[in-house]
Amino acid sequence: MAEKSRVLFVCVANDVRSQLAEALLRHTDSEHFEAHSAGVRPTQIDPRAIDALEHAGVSAEGLRCKSIDEFAGEHFDYLIDLCDRSGDEELQLPHSQEVIVWSFADPATSQAPDAFRHALQEIHDRVKLFVMVKVRSH
Repeated sequence: MAEKSRVLFVCVANDVRSQLAEALLRHTDSEHFEAHSAGVRPTQIDPRAIDALEHAGVSAEGLRCKSIDEFAGEHFDYLIDLCDRSGDEELQLPHSQEVIVWSFADPATSQAPDAFRHALQEIHDRVKLFVMVKVRSH
């Protein structure tokens, strides 16, 4: 089996979107990808993100807030910025072959009752497309 591509999902707080993306990539294709997430200024995982994952049947096991500093000196095949606000912190980001920006609205700031379910679905759709394109191109 070929070596897995390493993916780091980055957001400012590492509390919702990057956590959802990490869990969804593991759920979608752990055979080809090794998924991680981190924050520029990590806080705590929003429990509503865990609820959304569990409701969708996606494991949240092992998820925890991590600082980008934990990955200093590591190499990633893909660094995916999920909130388009960490770009100004780019000097602190680990080395990657490709940087991708996927801007998603933060469901934690929304008043919509289904904001977390909607964010989960949007991120899952993008993760599935990413997997399809990247696996096919190798």
